[in-house]
Amino acid sequence: MSAVRAVALVDGEHYPDVVRQALELLPYEWVGAILVGGTEKLRGSPEYGVPVVSGFAGADIVVDLSDEPVLGPSARLRWASRALAAGLPYVGADFRFDPPRLEPFELPSVSVIGTGKRVGKTAVTGHLARLLARDRSVVVVAMGRGGPAEPELVSSPPTVAELVARSRAGDHAASDHLEIAATCGVTTIGCRRAGGGLAGAVFTSNVSEGARLAAGQSPDVVVFDGSGAAIPPVATDRRILVVGPGQQVDAYLNTYRRLISDLVIAVNCEVDGAIPVTLRLRPSEPLSGRVAVFTAGGTDVSHLEADVVFVSTSLADRVELVRELAAVEADTYLVEVKAAAIDVVAEHALANERRIVLASNDVVASGADLDSALFELVPEKVGVR
Repeated sequence: MSAVRAVALVDGEHYPDVVRQALELLPYEWVGAILVGGTEKLRGSPEYGVPVVSGFAGADIVVDLSDEPVLGPSARLRWASRALAAGLPYVGADFRFDPPRLEPFELPSVSVIGTGKRVGKTAVTGHLARLLARDRSVVVVAMGRGGPAEPELVSSPPTVAELVARSRAGDHAASDHLEIAATCGVTTIGCRRAGGGLAGAVFTSNVSEGARLAAGQSPDVVVFDGSGAAIPPVATDRRILVVGPGQQVDAYLNTYRRLISDLVIAVNCEVDGAIPVTLRLRPSEPLSGRVAVFTAGGTDVSHLEADVVFVSTSLADRVELVRELAAVEADTYLVEVKAAAIDVVAEHALANERRIVLASNDVVASGADLDSALFELVPEKVGVR
């Protein structure tokens, strides 16, 4: 068996002969060493017995032989991100990062990923799906921690009554694929996943089966919706990264997410190189009477032309939500399809004969042509009808 071709990260805080001996002892075929900094132990140009290089070309793995203070934890994770984005494992004395395994997919595709939960990722997915559906056949594959055991095809928008029936049957009735189907009117496929690694890999998922189900619909384009900071395990043609307030795009392995993405969208915040946007709640029907609004937070309701008497951002906090509902006096409940929207809010509305209106989010860009940027991401091989 041939030796694994490796590039080493080395620093000037080590004497060159110490590094040279380590390179000789480790079981790799060295294509070169990258000097990442440090000068204390260097006298002139160091000789490591291998070429000093500037990149990963020719390597199958990146081996970190550096240490504090040249490479602290943050700097190491940036190097790890670069290695993973190049498709290479990154290893050190007591750690190893492997690139998330992404299965090939034969149809034109775009994935939307996030730096965390509730950053506006599904709103961006919905916006993209509506945009592309103007002249294309679109299928959205969404994965979530409450998704179905078997990939589920939803070909028509579910009604509130249907969502409530799902909830009463013990299913999660506010999964992202149901939200997108209900508010965007495109075909969706719901999948599940468990666990999420630092680079976005998942322990288990049925997304591969969901991707095959999507391909069987023969769409022009498939949009894959990530889950929290987890990345759909599919090698899509393009990726969009969504960053929310308090999320750092270059912290930890978010650098990896940025490096593998073609476009970065910053929701309710500013990020260098990103398109800044805000979310604006959009009712699916005209509002009437006194209106109570229920969201998961992060979306603007000030523009609503209605008599808004109460606004809750507690959809993810069932205890607080129940407390709020006990005091609400409203005729219409405007609800995002998230978290406890169905099993708590919709059930309360039905029990008290209140009207329920589902809401989606418009993604509003400030100072940038978001739609043009999104269209530019669509692979050229996509068929336009």
